[in-house]
Amino acid sequence: MAIAEQFAGLEMDKLIGAPLVAAADASISLANSTADFINRVGFDKNNNARTVKFMYQQRSVNEDGTSNLDEMKVDVPILAIVPIPNLQVDEVNVLFDMEVKQSEKRDMGMDVGATVTGSLGVGWAKVSVSGSVSAHSSHTRSSDNSAKYHVDVRAANHGIPEGLARVLDMMAVNISPSLVNSTIKDGNGQNLAEDARLKAERLKGLRQEISQIEKRLSAAQDGLDNDIRQLKKIASTQQNIYQSNMLRLINSLKKDESREKEQGDQTEIVYGQAMDEVNQSWNMLKNQAADFIKMLADNPDTGKEGVSELFALKALKEEKVISYGEEESCYKALESTQKNAIASQIRVSQIETELSSKKQEYNDAIAGKTGE
Repeated sequence: MAIAEQFAGLEMDKLIGAPLVAAADASISLANSTADFINRVGFDKNNNARTVKFMYQQRSVNEDGTSNLDEMKVDVPILAIVPIPNLQVDEVNVLFDMEVKQSEKRDMGMDVGATVTGSLGVGWAKVSVSGSVSAHSSHTRSSDNSAKYHVDVRAANHGIPEGLARVLDMMAVNISPSLVNSTIKDGNGQNLAEDARLKAERLKGLRQEISQIEKRLSAAQDGLDNDIRQLKKIASTQQNIYQSNMLRLINSLKKDESREKEQGDQTEIVYGQAMDEVNQSWNMLKNQAADFIKMLADNPDTGKEGVSELFALKALKEEKVISYGEEESCYKALESTQKNAIASQIRVSQIETELSSKKQEYNDAIAGKTGE
């Protein structure tokens, strides 16, 4: 058989494609395995994340010399603390080698002879001699066929999938220890006498109230800061409108060929001065917005209707400077934000007063005062 005929009948598409298809099927199985693990281990039947509860104790020292022995608890998603199988086929190598060896050897030989028998007398001895010649023919043929088929598949664990990692990050933001139980001890961690325990319990209650008030104050301050930022943003928007209008006036002035140059230059100076006056009023609002709102909040009768005159805002009507009024484009938005900021400032001031009073009560309790 010719060497080329040795390859006849080989389905190369199947030899190469079958391992690749098998690798793709394996990838699907691996992905299903990861999804099944996440569903079974990470979530319960109601699709709520399974968590692991950790309990621990921590000790803190109080201002009055006592200490708190707190039992803390933290719930951690189980998917955040266990390895997640995420095998993926990274590489598939298909190696196919076929080796054909064919050899043929033919040896032929022939010996031709005859058998001769005779005798020879030498002196008193007689010698007999015989010999032969043979003919030999040989034929040798050898062949060797071999094939090598090797598939190399490499897979690696790619860790937590990107989407799941983001979900766990969002969960981690909300993970924080919670207080389960707290016991008041003396500075050495020993039990307190009854009177000392009652005083310590009262101080502990006051500290908790102060902590809650401080949280409320922080939230109220965030709201006020947001209102102030919004107020400044609206002010910048209105200011940009005036600047755009003034630029249009100046450009039209330059295009007016009927005006003499000196007269045009003088008019442009007047326009610039008007714009400077308007900008000055709005810049003052942006720089001192928090102070203005504080003053308006301290005087409830002011700032109820319309944008406060305390701002002393200026507007442009053509090239003339006028007082800021309801006809301006951002007036309503500025008025609404002003009211929100005043309400936020009043809320902040009330909480600050409450916090100051509670801290004074706490200091009195430490000093042993029992004011009713």
